[in-house]
Amino acid sequence: GGGAEGGGGSGSREAVERLVREHPVVVFMKGSPAQPLCGFSNAVVQILRLHGVEDYRAHDVLQDPDLRQGIKNYSNWPTIPQVYLNGEFVGGCDILLQMHQNGDLVEELKKLGIRSALLDAEKDQEKK
Repeated sequence: GGGAEGGGGSGSREAVERLVREHPVVVFMKGSPAQPLCGFSNAVVQILRLHGVEDYRAHDVLQDPDLRQGIKNYSNWPTIPQVYLNGEFVGGCDILLQMHQNGDLVEELKKLGIRSALLDAEKDQEKK
């Protein structure tokens, strides 16, 4: 790396920080939610969908190599997808899946004022 750090490009720490803070739920992925281009990105989209989280920002790192490297530097996490809740790095697909399975994701979403759709699904189960 030369002296290119600190520039205002899409991969700069400042630019990445702006992106992770622009919305309560931000996902850096390969492809788009409508058309994920890798299995792990698809899994993250599916987990969010299960919880009824439709309103989130998704950034396609394949469209922007600077951002792709910048987000890895920012989080100190080597892989994509990456999920941010309230500006905090949560993790990738495996961590989100774990949080989904152990109920932590419902709690984290609640902190953001997002009610997980799974809570309503469980209520439906109880009625049956």
